[in-house]
Amino acid sequence: MSLKNKRFEVMQFLEKDIDALVEKYLIPIESIWQPTDFLPNSETNDNAFFEEVKEIRELAKELPYDFWVVLVGDMITEEALPTYESWLMDVEGVDQVNGQTGWSKWVRQWTAEENRHGDVLNKYLYLSGRVNMREIEITTQHLIADGFDIGTDRDPYKNFVYTSFQELATYVSHNRVAKLAKDKGNKRLSKMCKIISGDEMRHHHAYSEFVERIFEVDPSQMMMAFHYMMKQKITMPAHFLRETGGKIGSAFEEFSNTAQRIGVYTSMDYIDILEKLIKRWEIDKISNLNDEAEKARDYLMKLPSRMFRVAERMKVPENSFQFRWVEPAIIK
Repeated sequence: MSLKNKRFEVMQFLEKDIDALVEKYLIPIESIWQPTDFLPNSETNDNAFFEEVKEIRELAKELPYDFWVVLVGDMITEEALPTYESWLMDVEGVDQVNGQTGWSKWVRQWTAEENRHGDVLNKYLYLSGRVNMREIEITTQHLIADGFDIGTDRDPYKNFVYTSFQELATYVSHNRVAKLAKDKGNKRLSKMCKIISGDEMRHHHAYSEFVERIFEVDPSQMMMAFHYMMKQKITMPAHFLRETGGKIGSAFEEFSNTAQRIGVYTSMDYIDILEKLIKRWEIDKISNLNDEAEKARDYLMKLPSRMFRVAERMKVPENSFQFRWVEPAIIK
């Protein structure tokens, strides 16, 4: 049997439990938080709305330039969900053609939860008065129009490694932003980012369980998929980020440097996530591997220490890049 057909069989085998997984890891729409829960109520007839907006704008003055760059980049990444959904709906075994099948149901409901993240951050940034919304909107449109290639093709095994990793990475980023906002006394923004990070952690656990279940029925090929993704490195979803007039990907490195400079997401976090996945999936204990998969396991077990030595030598630029998103540089 070809690898493609075997993966399709495994996806069909796992699909029988999708309803239980949706119930376990996703929250009913009527019960989950919505963006308006964290934003001023524009329906009020008194001055409460304007007072809350005024408070948002005053507290925003306490947040430094690099913080705004990271918050904008995080928001744009979340706003590009149409790209991520269209990619996952094309994965082998998802079957978006035949309506609400198990896997397509998961992807759609996961996307619906994720969509709230960009929505609430977008509205907050608009009200803050500290960023150039038109430039942000141009970048967002570029990112969706440019699409992305995360190196997974239509392979569900590789895609689930990617989403397991990426959901944990976004948890780290939003959680750190929440802490920075709290340290500056911005409780509203901190709470907003904290609850977003909670969603990301739930989603991480879901995709990680998908991988665990695949390891149980197809250990060698799942190990090879994990090896492949880590050898080529996990590409961040916003890796094609660009500003007005820029080439595809031209803004991503500077955004990453900014996130690393203020400790929101660093090369050490990347290694830590890898170690967490190795531990969670008990890579050292997986049995019934073929020779190629055994070699892949050895590579994975040694990879964190190798990456740590490289990360120790990395230097992050000290000077802030001038983004159009936050222009001119914020002056109190």
